[in-house]
Amino acid sequence: MRRKLKTKPKLAADSQYNSEKVAKFINYTMEEGKKVTARKVVYGALDFIKEKAKTENPIEVFETALKNTGPTMEVRSRRVGGANYQVPREVRPERRLFLSMKWIIDAARNKKGKPMHEKLAEEIIAAAAGEGEAIKKRENMHKMAEANKAFAHFAW
Repeated sequence: MRRKLKTKPKLAADSQYNSEKVAKFINYTMEEGKKVTARKVVYGALDFIKEKAKTENPIEVFETALKNTGPTMEVRSRRVGGANYQVPREVRPERRLFLSMKWIIDAARNKKGKPMHEKLAEEIIAAAAGEGEAIKKRENMHKMAEANKAFAHFAW
């Protein structure tokens, strides 16, 4: 008999933009429990987007970036008869959001020479335009899934 599914606690929306996704993004940006610093970085990035993209609502750019970088397919390793196969699978919506946020943050962290809020803002703007490191990461994942389509029958 299966156990009942755990209900995840609902994350409170952030104070400035009243968005749950921004609150989650702040939590993913946070390092070593320094939430105030993470808030400054994310809000600074959103303000930078407002200036640079000349838009009234930077949340729209942020949402577009998340939608553009979220993968639809991924490969998972599966051991069958002594051999490991990369089996393509569809990505759940929660994982899609996590991966897109993670890739945007990682791409910004890997850049050099600017404050973090500027690097993050540039990566979000690039992702919203369909370019940048996070988009490349998604394309690579889709290529891997496409290349391993032959092993789709191993899916569990």
